[in-house]
Parts: sequence; structure tokens; C-alpha cells
Amino acid sequence: MPTTITGVILCGGQATRMGGHDKGLLPFQGKPLYQHVAERLQPQVAHIILSANRNLEQYRQAYPTFADTFTGFAGPLAGILTGLQNSETDWAAFVPCDVPFLPDDLIERLWSARQEASVAYAHDGVRAHPTLCLLHRRMIAPLMQFLQQGDRKLMLFFEHAGAQAVYFQNHAQAFQNINTPAELQHLSPLDRTS
Repeated sequence: MPTTITGVILCGGQATRMGGHDKGLLPFQGKPLYQHVAERLQPQVAHIILSANRNLEQYRQAYPTFADTFTGFAGPLAGILTGLQNSETDWAAFVPCDVPFLPDDLIERLWSARQEASVAYAHDGVRAHPTLCLLHRRMIAPLMQFLQQGDRKLMLFFEHAGAQAVYFQNHAQAFQNINTPAELQHLSPLDRTS
């Protein structure tokens, strides 16, 4: 694994199923949801930055935070582009702000199983989790072109990029994301998996 990988937490979604509340800042077990993600990610990367589109000053109290280059909530690909553009390292690892129990070996396994690909993403054996991914900065130009063409589909871009799926069988709970207030309320520490 390279000595340094930048960790990027994607906090820029509209969170329509959360009533428009900024999902990363919603309280969970006494602290904002994104902080749980950061604590799981921190030991796996050299440093952390955030991609966000609102409440920037609040996020910046904890980590360097950057707004999307593409405005208008262009989806996770816009956040990934922002992260790559602001990464000080060749490789950047991305995780969404709503997966508080992400695997503590996520980055190591993405790196080890990526083969020669410039993009690798997590798959739990049942479904893909493309927002948990590892990309090289060489993907900035093709990603910019993809977005400029009006495309927004993450998996479509990954297919074009020759992305490598990395399988985490028996880890479905680790990829559980929180989309609604009810899911946040009912999630408990017992759901936590390594």
C-alpha cells in the first residue's frame, strides 16, 4: 500500500429522505454521523478531507472541507471529483457520511485487490457499494469529461474506467447506510461489525 492515501468523506448529498437535513451533521450516539465515519476511516488513511455543499464552516471546524466544482448537487461523482482535485496524494479513498460501521480494513483491502485498476470499489457479495471506493488522480480528466457530458451514474463511470470490484462477503452490515430518520433512530451499536 502507498505510504499516503487521502481519505475523503462525501457529505454533499441532498438527503431528501432525511427531510432535507444535512445527513452528515445528524446526531448519532452523541456526535454527528460523519464523525463516526471519520473515526473508522482515520487509522486507514494519511489524512481526511470532506466534500460538502452546505454548512461548510461547521464541517471545517473538524476537517478541511471543499464544495463541489460542479454545482447543483450533481451527485456522488461530483464529490469524488472534488476530492480528487483537492487530494495531496496520488490515491484517494472515498466513503459516504452515512456508513458509520464501515470495515476497518476497507482501504487495505481495496488497495490489495485492485490489481492494476485505477478505480476499485466495495461489493458485499450481494450488491455493489460504489461510493466506498479508491481512485487514482489520473481519473480527474475522464471524470470531468464524463460529468461535462451530463452523465451522473456512478457505476456507468466505473464501467468506463475499468473499475475493479473488491468483495467483502459476510460484511453486509458494515455497509449499512442511513437514509431515513427511522433508520437512524433504530440503528444501535449492536449492528456494528468489523
